[in-house]
Amino acid sequence: MNIKEKAALGSIAASAGLTVAKAAIGFATGSLAILSEAGHSLIDVSATVLTYFAVRISGKPADAEHQYGHGKMESVTALAETALLFVLTAVVIYQAIQRLIGEDHAVEASVAAFAIIAASILVDFFRARTLQRVAQETASEALEADALHFSSDMWSSLAVLLGLGGVRLGYVWADAAAALVVSMFICIAGWRLGRRTIDTLTDTAPAGVSEHVAAIAQRVPGVVSVERVRARPAGAVLFVDLGVGVNRTLPLDRVTAIKDRVARAVRADFPAAEITITTEPRVLDSETVRERVMLIARNSGLAIHHVAVQTVAGRLSVSADLEVDGTQPLGAAHETASRLEEAVREELGPEVEVETHIEPLPADILAGKDATPARVGEVRDALLTLAAGIPNLGEVHDVRVRETREGEIVNFHCQVDPTLSVSAVHDLVDTLEHRLRRLFPAIGRVIGHAEPRR
Repeated sequence: MNIKEKAALGSIAASAGLTVAKAAIGFATGSLAILSEAGHSLIDVSATVLTYFAVRISGKPADAEHQYGHGKMESVTALAETALLFVLTAVVIYQAIQRLIGEDHAVEASVAAFAIIAASILVDFFRARTLQRVAQETASEALEADALHFSSDMWSSLAVLLGLGGVRLGYVWADAAAALVVSMFICIAGWRLGRRTIDTLTDTAPAGVSEHVAAIAQRVPGVVSVERVRARPAGAVLFVDLGVGVNRTLPLDRVTAIKDRVARAVRADFPAAEITITTEPRVLDSETVRERVMLIARNSGLAIHHVAVQTVAGRLSVSADLEVDGTQPLGAAHETASRLEEAVREELGPEVEVETHIEPLPADILAGKDATPARVGEVRDALLTLAAGIPNLGEVHDVRVRETREGEIVNFHCQVDPTLSVSAVHDLVDTLEHRLRRLFPAIGRVIGHAEPRR
């Protein structure tokens, strides 16, 4: 049994005990005020029973019929308690007016009558404080409604107590006048509670929450813009629907990481939030032509590399190496290249010159085996000799040779002056790779890894 259910059960027990005690004293003394309080407490019993079942139902997880959970059951119960407050207000006003304009009612202001009303005030005071504390800890609207209800009951009981004092002093109208004043307090409390409850049931956004969530999301790195924020409470849960703009060139895993960071940032301030985040691709002013071309290929499921962007006589020229399945006919590969070129023109403009160089896509997994030590030694010696003839190219080491159905694959490392540019180093390594392939035609591919010389 959770803390909300324990608080509700304690409130039921207190209301039931007060109802029985007030009814007994009321009949014994003939006090209509105390009998009215007994009826009031009976309404309290009904309200707290409703609250108990509401907090039990609202705590259930979401299911196929209630996919957003059962949190609004507490709001429905709070609305029912609001109705009881207005009914009670009407009854009290009616009875008070009847007493003021009608016949006097004999009331025995006995010690027992004072004692039960005083006890009622103390019980309502302590349980209202307990319920309010639990309601704040658990964001329970039903318990908050109960707390407000019993706070109103204290004023009602105090009015009865003052009325009994007035009767004791000979002022027969004191009880009815005090009841009218208290009915106004009950009516105001019911209006405030009802307005908050209706706001929840009609999905009214909590004041300032949308702006706060937007500010949190905007601070997360990678978020370009906040497109929309919608928030609605349901019991202790705050449902947030958040749309953010992100750089359209980002890969899917980066976008997912941004969404996770946004969700964590929002939950840091709203721990009970259930957040739905959607991302909108946005074009940034800093986006380069190369990035746009790479994005087009990626969205088309194509692999490209060596994207070159030029301006020739004021005309934009784009070229790229397109990797396709090496087993397919050239006609099919050419159609793929044409579709990519057309997509680039649609993005950059029809006057753009687009050229693609078709290459066979390397096998996803290529079976191979290590070459013999003699073959590895032969290739290593050749690499060392060739590297010695290339200025600025240093020691060659970690040479590996693998045999595959597409020819031998050679991997090696070499040391290079760390002050050289990447382009210069690439040219050096590329020269060594080409010379090795000319020397050994059986080699299908050479991969050289350059390291800064220590």
